Amino acid sequence: MVFQDRAQDRSLAGLDPESRQMVLDTVAQLKKRLLTKERILEFDRKEVFPEDVIREMLGPEIGLQLLMIPEAYGGLGGGARDSCAITREMAKICLGITTAFFAIQLGADPIIVGATEEQKRKWLGKIAAGEALVAYAVTEPDAGSNVAALKTKADPVADASGRITGYRINGNKQFISTGGYADFITVLADAPEGPTFFIMEKDTAGYQRGKGEEKHGIRASNTSPLTFSDAFVPLENLIGGVPGQGLKQANAVFGYTRLMVASMALGAGEAALEIAVPYAKERIQFKTPLSEKQGYTHKLIVPNVVRLAAAEAYIDEVAERLDAGESDLDVEGSIAKWFATEAGNRAAEDCIQALGGYGYITEYGVEKIKRDVRITTIYEGTSEIQQNIISTFRWKKSRKTKGGFYGSMAAEMEQLEKACPGCGGGFYALAARALNHLIVVADTSRLTRQQILMFDLADLMAHVEVGVAVARKAAALAADGDSLAGRAALVARIFAWEVCQLFERNSLRILTGTGEIDAAAVVGSLSEMRFSEFAGSCRNVVKDMDRLADLVFGR
Repeated sequence: MVFQDRAQDRSLAGLDPESRQMVLDTVAQLKKRLLTKERILEFDRKEVFPEDVIREMLGPEIGLQLLMIPEAYGGLGGGARDSCAITREMAKICLGITTAFFAIQLGADPIIVGATEEQKRKWLGKIAAGEALVAYAVTEPDAGSNVAALKTKADPVADASGRITGYRINGNKQFISTGGYADFITVLADAPEGPTFFIMEKDTAGYQRGKGEEKHGIRASNTSPLTFSDAFVPLENLIGGVPGQGLKQANAVFGYTRLMVASMALGAGEAALEIAVPYAKERIQFKTPLSEKQGYTHKLIVPNVVRLAAAEAYIDEVAERLDAGESDLDVEGSIAKWFATEAGNRAAEDCIQALGGYGYITEYGVEKIKRDVRITTIYEGTSEIQQNIISTFRWKKSRKTKGGFYGSMAAEMEQLEKACPGCGGGFYALAARALNHLIVVADTSRLTRQQILMFDLADLMAHVEVGVAVARKAAALAADGDSLAGRAALVARIFAWEVCQLFERNSLRILTGTGEIDAAAVVGSLSEMRFSEFAGSCRNVVKDMDRLADLVFGR
């Protein structure tokens, strides 16, 4: 069956479970010495980039950066599942520190995907040996996430015979993580042949690193502007040796890097809940713990447990597909980033509320998490950019497949509902078929010109695809007789209710918001979508939330 554990039938890249656990254990040990709660709060309060701590984490005794480096160049050869797991656990400690490590991965990515063998041996070898902090220098003051609009120029320099010996770089980069401390950077500049990645070392003449930005959150990371004034890069530092390949190299890693940001947000949201849940069990209000009060648990805790569990299921599924060798998962990366970062932010916000006045106090840690996790909806492409990507490319795919893309999901979920009733499959099938209809209506009524309605579609698309992943996981656990199957089924049903709620709201705005679809056509669409059946998702949802709260709070 489709919804069974697909990892059983394919060879996946990355570490074996035991090796991955060893790395996770290493991360856990960091909390006891290098990254204690007291030190993390101090880094945040003083806005300190702890360069010595970061470099020690790169050293031979720890060597966390080895995870992302292929074995051929001195690393461990970790895959997407490994990177997601370690990133998630690091984010539970401190998102600022995690961002510093993410910068190394980002900086190495153009080398991994596009460099020559000689370049890989040299530069990846430096990273693996713990000799270099790396930064990814792409974002510009006026271009933001639009890498095609960059203004930084790379002009070829030729010797007397006309042979190109290198390039002179001129321009500015903005918001570069670890940019003020990096030993070398991978910088994207516009050569005559098109955007091109270059490796530039920190002591290059004409390369100036600006003062680190003062930030709302992730204060333990460095974010600096970079300026290039006739900064010369030798030809051997042109990544891949062929100019004009930069956009291709950047696009090759978007699905992967956005999945890492999703994992960051997931870890941060979970960290907030790990503070709020124990607090609720101990905090007595009107003679009973907060953990016994529905107005607390069902509003502030359980919905966030469900959303983060849904994010986890989707991230795991996409990571597995990457490790299986699938490519062209940019949209999946966007869905993961949009959903998980919005969920992580909501969890942190609600956990501040859950702690009341204590949530607003620094020593409890939740307010820091909220300040830190906010950036995940911004860097590597804002939530709005992700919504644009999701709606545009999924709309095109639906048209190309004549509804087959979401139609196949609906058919799978109908099959799942028969094989595993109680995993929400029926409602996810209903939502997928309704989504197909809405896409057709948006197309034929030219609603695709309305960006806010395309965002509404993006939200529905993301929730359907995340929901399908949640149902698949619940069904797979049930088939295996796993002890977590019951909890997974509760998550799947409660999330199905949330998906249906979203359909009820967004569908009406899509169909009636512009006034361009007449009343009779709206009624026809609602009937075609089986709109009235969405209300059925409410049945027993309070009881399901009661049961999940029992598990979360150990009641």
